[in-house]
Amino acid sequence: MESCEQFILQNNLFEKGDVVGVGCSGGSDSLALLHYLAENQSRFDIEVVAIYVDHQIRENSAEDGEYVRQKAKEFGVRFYKFKIDVPRLAKEKNQSLETAGREGRRGVFKALVDKGVVDKIALAHHRQDQVETILMHIFRGSGLAGMRGMEAKTSFYVRPLLSTKKEEILEYLSKNGLEYLDDYTNAENNYNRNFLRNVVLKDIRSRWQGVDDAIIKLSEAIKEDDDFINSQVSMDAVILDSQVAKIPLSYFMYSPSLTSRMIFQTLKKLGITHDIERKHIDLILDLAQNGENGNKLSLPFGAVVVKEYDYLTITRNNEKVQPEEFIKPFKCGDIAVPNFGKVCVKKMKDFDLVDTWVADEGVLFIDGKKLPKDAVWRYRQEGDNFTKFGGGSKKLKSYLIDKKVPARIRNVLPVLASGKEVYVIAGLEVSDKVKVERGSTIYQITIKNAPKIV
Repeated sequence: MESCEQFILQNNLFEKGDVVGVGCSGGSDSLALLHYLAENQSRFDIEVVAIYVDHQIRENSAEDGEYVRQKAKEFGVRFYKFKIDVPRLAKEKNQSLETAGREGRRGVFKALVDKGVVDKIALAHHRQDQVETILMHIFRGSGLAGMRGMEAKTSFYVRPLLSTKKEEILEYLSKNGLEYLDDYTNAENNYNRNFLRNVVLKDIRSRWQGVDDAIIKLSEAIKEDDDFINSQVSMDAVILDSQVAKIPLSYFMYSPSLTSRMIFQTLKKLGITHDIERKHIDLILDLAQNGENGNKLSLPFGAVVVKEYDYLTITRNNEKVQPEEFIKPFKCGDIAVPNFGKVCVKKMKDFDLVDTWVADEGVLFIDGKKLPKDAVWRYRQEGDNFTKFGGGSKKLKSYLIDKKVPARIRNVLPVLASGKEVYVIAGLEVSDKVKVERGSTIYQITIKNAPKIV
């Protein structure tokens, strides 16, 4: 497979010393890739291992795993086998078997990389797979990004066969006397990709024999244009904070060709790279331009987009937390706050170290002598009151709205309170009732690993 070697070198798919895990089902494509890389380990200065993921969809899947184990032994490479209950996952997540299987496999592969077992995962997608992927993206309503097709390398995934034709793969198997497994589910046209491959593309290729080359060339041209437009997108003003991203609403005055890509790139930084379609981007753009403050919409993978004051906020954490789920006494040390971060309390010995009640953003100081002994850390409750620094009592809810604290944070924002009186809003403000004066018993209150409050 000469095209495979050239493709690997041109795209720098491997680095010296890489441990490369090959996802192998025992089928023609993955078996050919496993054999080819095993035979060329010294050529690319890599170590190859075989990985079989049993989806538990077919009755003979365990036998297939044993076949891959035997082939790995023949090829002289290590073998790893994993099981995932795809039918159960598909039912629990209300997904197709295809989607649940893909997510399950990727979970296994990511775990292997995270644990340092392998450096890269080699997938056996070939040229015809690329054509199918491009068409699938188009049918699902993709923009230019989807019409680019699969990349030669994405994160720790590499696709050495992406420019190799299916005919070359079959010729390689025959030349090397390699028998492969036939997956009978590949003939079942109830799967979308199988229907596209076995019915739609079969008919198209019978009339337009050069259609694969035409689609690949179109994809390459689109990639060039898409890369140029992406180079014009500025992400400087996008605020990333843990699992939250904030895009200034002022950015949405620009062309949708730029703002849509800004959204894609923001989602990617949050780790959301699959199942986002053009219809989702259009909904986000409409929310930014026409939605009211507090309006939200849900995306795949638990992502939620909210219009919050001057920003469009995208978060993956949309858990609803009840106030009674968190109550902790006031004491020195770190206090873990579910769905928020940590509150850190430290007793200060030298008043001279403190020049102001708020020495830095998010750092607060209180007089411990003025704090009621029954004060506890908790989430806000209906009817809470807060005496602003400098005087003047106000409902806590109104105060947080005035401060433009996002609604998604208000319910998980820890407060130090006694009854309905709030003395500290962690990371934001202290009550005038516990302000520090000369001779005070001073406590410093900070927050860690917490979302940006305002």
